[in-house]
Amino acid sequence: MGLKIMDATVANFNGGFDKFAKEAANNKVNLILFLGDNDPSTNLSWCPDCVTAEPVILKKLEEFGEDVMLLRAYAGDRPTWNNPQHPWRVDSRFQVKDVPTLIRWENDSVAARLEDYEAHIVSKISAVLGESK
Repeated sequence: MGLKIMDATVANFNGGFDKFAKEAANNKVNLILFLGDNDPSTNLSWCPDCVTAEPVILKKLEEFGEDVMLLRAYAGDRPTWNNPQHPWRVDSRFQVKDVPTLIRWENDSVAARLEDYEAHIVSKISAVLGESK
């Protein structure tokens, strides 16, 4: 019960996503959080919006009190992410344009999304979770 977190990179995303999708029926909410990789020298993401949003999202998910599966998908370093042919930019399932992007995954499709500079706003995270405020 509670929050379960899986991590994936571009290299192992398909296997991680397959596992995530197979376990989806066991959770009240299934989320994918697309993030920029952490810089090894600082252990923080190169993406300032990711640095701001991730702790707010994690705190909200822990407070949510329901079974939540979170797949954190690390998009690579800045040059990798900035490539217009990045796999998650061109994947018709996700169409990720910015990091961070938080997606609620239901019935094998995107049910809700929160992107970029709004990803740290608690009321918007609540809306993605399906909470009414």
